[in-house]
Formats: sequence, structure tokens, C-alpha cells
Amino acid sequence: MSATAPPQLPDAFGRYGDEVEGELRRALEGRELPLYDMLRYHFGWRDEHGGPGPGRSGKGLRPVLCLLASDAVHGIHASALPAAAAVELVHNFSLVHDDIQDNDAERHHRPTVWRVFGRAQAINAGTAMYALASLALGRLEEHGVGQERRLAAVELMHDSCLRLLEGQFLDLDFEKRTDVDVTDYLAMVRGKTGALLGCAAAMGALLGGPEPRAEPDAAARAHATAAFRKLGEELGLAFQIRDDMLGIWGDASITGKPVGADISARKKSLPVVDAWQRAEGPQRRELAEAYAAPRIDPATRDRVLGILDGLGAEARARELAERHRERALAAIADLTLDDAARQDLEAFAAFLTERDH
Repeated sequence: MSATAPPQLPDAFGRYGDEVEGELRRALEGRELPLYDMLRYHFGWRDEHGGPGPGRSGKGLRPVLCLLASDAVHGIHASALPAAAAVELVHNFSLVHDDIQDNDAERHHRPTVWRVFGRAQAINAGTAMYALASLALGRLEEHGVGQERRLAAVELMHDSCLRLLEGQFLDLDFEKRTDVDVTDYLAMVRGKTGALLGCAAAMGALLGGPEPRAEPDAAARAHATAAFRKLGEELGLAFQIRDDMLGIWGDASITGKPVGADISARKKSLPVVDAWQRAEGPQRRELAEAYAAPRIDPATRDRVLGILDGLGAEARARELAERHRERALAAIADLTLDDAARQDLEAFAAFLTERDH
């Protein structure tokens, strides 16, 4: 990885964290069936026995981006809080189901929901999160959001979730295929990761601030919503590419995974897909044989790493992540935002594409 020091967690994560946490807890208020304790376990609020948990360990990228967008466009974010909670619930719905599909035993150094409560009940828990996300949007009316914007928010969330599921379908499908190229990969990530980040940013631009009083106001809001959706989608691509880099070349003392971990797991991440597409002769055959085998042993992992390094896969991935970050910021370049808001968004984008964990 680059020797440049990674950016610190932007101030926005601390600025909005308590409000997002409160809104998420409100989504589960009064729901005492053990089903909901599974959700509280996933969020880190409870342990597997119902006692106090370690607290939330996820970064909360999506709700933070939602509220950043709302403040950037409108200078106020309170009315976007239910949407911030909704996108975080959708994200966690996908994580609970992903853990089952990928057979992942741990998340944030704790057993995953399915490992503690079983696969069947974990499916119920994940699906419950999706239902709670829809109910969270129902609280927009309490914040004075009019019917037209509420309906637009519901449509935006469901459309984004469908695109997320399309991306997850492709990701699983790619495991069986040997013809995946970089174009296929980017299409998959634009759904699996980009769609919900795009939704989060668009929600903030759509829902923050007062009701539009005139047609020009509504048109300006629609323009900002589209621009922020583009920003989120492009940041999603940059974020996932960086994640793929960390899964291969990340510092084990920070990521908690050994170098080449994603190769050992036979993941067809961007560097592997890019190398596969460009490799020729013996290198291509070796990659094909490695990923056709039921498991990749340490010696084979090291040979694959050597092929990726020889083809400059890390530098190419870094360049592509940076390209998508630039596209993200270009999407909102023509919007009238104050300097502080633009700096917040730039810091957020930098963190996603340069982080070390």
C-alpha cells in the first residue's frame, strides 16, 4: 500500500453519530420479541445473552453521507434523520444476509447473527431490518416533509435496494464464472455498493430543508438530488476498489487480515479481475488454475500475489479509485455549496479512497 499517511476519520462522523444512533434505537423502540434482540445484537447494543453489548462498531458511512448532503444543500439536516436511519437499516439488512450467503463466521470481531442464532432466524432478522427501514421513512411526516417528497424517498430507497440486490446476485454469480472482466466488475459494484451510497446522498439532498414553495425551488432540489446520487454512486465504486486493495495488500496489524487474505478466500476482486483480463500465457493459466481449485494454499496465494504485483495491479486499482473519486466531486461541482460543506464532502471522499481499514 501507499506510504502516505491515511486520512483521519472526518469530523462529520462524530458530529452526526449520536443523532443517527438515537434514530436507529427509535426504530426498535417498544419491540421486545426476541427477533428484535437479534437486531440489537447485530448493532452491538446487546450480547448474545441479552446483556449489554460492546456498542456499534461500524463506521456509519451511509447515514453520515445522507446528513452531510442535507447540510450541504440546505444548511439543516433534522428532517433527513429518518432517511439516514432507513439507509443504515437497509445496509445492515444486506450485511446479515451477506454473512449467510458468504458463510462468514465473524463481523467486527464478533460471531455473525447466523452463527449465534442460526441461518433461518438470521434471514428473519435481516428481513425485519428492511421492513423497519420502510417504517423509518414513515417518520418523515413528523419532520414536516410533504407527501410528494415522502413518496419520492420511498421510491428512491426501494429502487436502490433492488439495484443492491442485483449487484449481490452478480457477485455470487461471478464466483462460478471465468469470463468476468473489469466492466462486469464495475457494473456489479455500482449496484452492490454504489446504489445505497447514492441513495443516502440523494436522500439528504431531497429531504433536508423546508418544503419547496415554487417550481424553481423544486427544480433546483431535483437537480441537487440527481447530482448527489451521482456523487454517492461514484464514491461507492471508489470505496469498494479501496476495500479490494486492503483485502490483498492491507497492513495485517490494522485490517486484522493477513496479506493476500482475499486471494486465499478466492474472491474475484478488482485487482484479480484486472490481472486475469491482462495476463497472458503461463500467468493466465496459473490464475485460472488457482481460482478453479477448491482452496488456495499459501504457496499458490504467494504466486498469485507475484502475478498481480508483476502486472502493476495495485497501482492500477489506486488510479481507478482516484478516477471515481474525481467523478464524484465533479458531479456536485456546479452546485452552490459553501466552502465548509464542500470541504466536508472532500474529506469524506478522501477517507473512503485512502483509508487503511
